[in-house]
Amino acid sequence: MKDKLSFGNLRRFNMIMGGLHLIQGIIMLILASSVIQNISEFKPTILQYYLTYDPASQSLVVASKELFELPFGVFVAIFLFLSAIAHALISIPDNLNKVYNEDLQKGMNRFRWFEYALSSSVMIVLISTLFGVFDIATLVLIFVVNATMNLFGLMMEKINAKREEGENVHWGPFVYGSIAGLAPWAVIIIYMTGNPNLDMVPWFVWAIVITYFIAFNTFPINMILQYLKVGKWKNYLYGERVYIILSLVAKSILAWLVLFGAMQP
Repeated sequence: MKDKLSFGNLRRFNMIMGGLHLIQGIIMLILASSVIQNISEFKPTILQYYLTYDPASQSLVVASKELFELPFGVFVAIFLFLSAIAHALISIPDNLNKVYNEDLQKGMNRFRWFEYALSSSVMIVLISTLFGVFDIATLVLIFVVNATMNLFGLMMEKINAKREEGENVHWGPFVYGSIAGLAPWAVIIIYMTGNPNLDMVPWFVWAIVITYFIAFNTFPINMILQYLKVGKWKNYLYGERVYIILSLVAKSILAWLVLFGAMQP
């Protein structure tokens, strides 16, 4: 186990995981481009809502205009490409790998949180559109709030990396990040419960919700185990390895579920 947790093996592990993300991203991009018609044609129309004056009723009314079509399948591929790029950055260039290793020795990984801030925010936006969230303002807020949740994770590690020996863990950023992370799901649940016929919701939609919910909870659980130093999590590198495995498993399942959802009638 000690060999598996060495910096050298962790570097190779990142290369392998990055390669797996890259391969899946390429396959999805090909499928979304032309191979599967349902995916290439599935492009939700993003709208902008605004107030305008209605002379007939002499009052302000809500109006909307179409902004653009979201190339859904392409963004599912981008979701995976972002992870592949992050793995490549910390494992291939010697200078960035050195920064990565120095961070791990301090009990942090800034690259992880920046990548999560981008990739998970792309995914939650895509999931939101499957539930009928097409308003550009709402989607922008969902993206930013979700990214903020992950940046709280970075602050959690940065603050606690400076703790003195024996000093208590500072849980503030973890709590605030958890609150921020619930906001996008509050929006999705509001849209979901607006449907009077929930029994007619396709099975893959529930699969996406359950998968994301499980993934949403496993990452903070890993962080808690790291800071409580439970068992193997006493070694920060073990928790880092778990983060990498969770990332691949959760993102792969989510990406294929979401892509499959785009294939439905």
